[in-house]
Amino acid sequence: MNSPSGAPLVSRRLPPAVAPAPGDAVLPNTQVTTLERFILDQEREHPDATGELTNLLYDVALAAKLIGAQIRRAGLVNILGAAGSINVQDEEQQKLDVYANETMKNALNHTGRVCAMASEEDEELIAIPDGVPAGKYAVLFDPLDGSANIDVNAAVGTIFSIYRRVTTSGPGQLSDVLQPGREIVAAGYVMYGSSVMMVYSAGHGVHGFTYDPTIGEFLLSHPDITTPRTGKYYSVNESNFPRWSKGMQRAVRGFKGDDPARLKGKNSRYIGALVADFHRNLIAGGIFMYPGDTKNPNGKLRLLYECAPMAFLAEAAGGAASDGKRRILDIMPTALHERVPLVIGGAADVEYVNMVIAETEGTA
Repeated sequence: MNSPSGAPLVSRRLPPAVAPAPGDAVLPNTQVTTLERFILDQEREHPDATGELTNLLYDVALAAKLIGAQIRRAGLVNILGAAGSINVQDEEQQKLDVYANETMKNALNHTGRVCAMASEEDEELIAIPDGVPAGKYAVLFDPLDGSANIDVNAAVGTIFSIYRRVTTSGPGQLSDVLQPGREIVAAGYVMYGSSVMMVYSAGHGVHGFTYDPTIGEFLLSHPDITTPRTGKYYSVNESNFPRWSKGMQRAVRGFKGDDPARLKGKNSRYIGALVADFHRNLIAGGIFMYPGDTKNPNGKLRLLYECAPMAFLAEAAGGAASDGKRRILDIMPTALHERVPLVIGGAADVEYVNMVIAETEGTA
């Protein structure tokens, strides 16, 4: 075929069966979707959107880039190990904990989009600096989940959730953050592992973005994540087994294969960082549990900083989350650092735990 000028038209694309010759440059795929483009596309579907939530998610992504860069260099710049202080949870703060916490606060507190913040590392509500206008959102975060894994180069993460404030104006109040998880506007986590990955939901599906350090962008790698109703993994710290209730013991035995009439046995996988265990089970299918026990009746995970945001993601992906009895997203928090048991993962697996606990109620 010739062009209007008579010159032959040359295809710009090789036939599918023709591979590049050895030594030929292979051009990268340019059909990529950045986090920014994806969020803007979603925003266009809501004509009443102001762009504030979009920019707030960018702020979180910026903080994640900074934290991820520091984690990659941790062993080289002397920030591994403890910082010599104790946080509000009576846990020794790691140096990276402190850095991640300050980075999250500094990325959010000057934008005019936030009225208040709350962090797993801070005892009180975090106020916005004087002179900065108070926005319409409250942001809660665990800046570095699984920080005990830092010194051994295992996966850690950042967890965040965003709520629309309930007060009308002025500085944010405690009531702006003490809201049940069902009121979350957007939530997500960033996992710092072999690659840095940000997974978030604004209530319309769950989407994962992998960070490409060569261009400094999060690129869409896992669109529309859905989690299997029944997974192949269970994740729990089994060293606590003797201190669990009989119902939880029965449920875990079922996952090990002791209840074949109702459940196929699963494989055990446990990393010890909520983000890492949840992420594997979200993608591959499974259930994560941190139940209460005789030593810690309410477990060790925080409702606001860990359980509620992860429950929001689980449900958005077709999964479920409970404390063994109640839906996590329906629990009304009464304190900033309230702890609750957590059972989270595939909907059928969570339902099984709830059912077994209900069957054995009062026998513990």
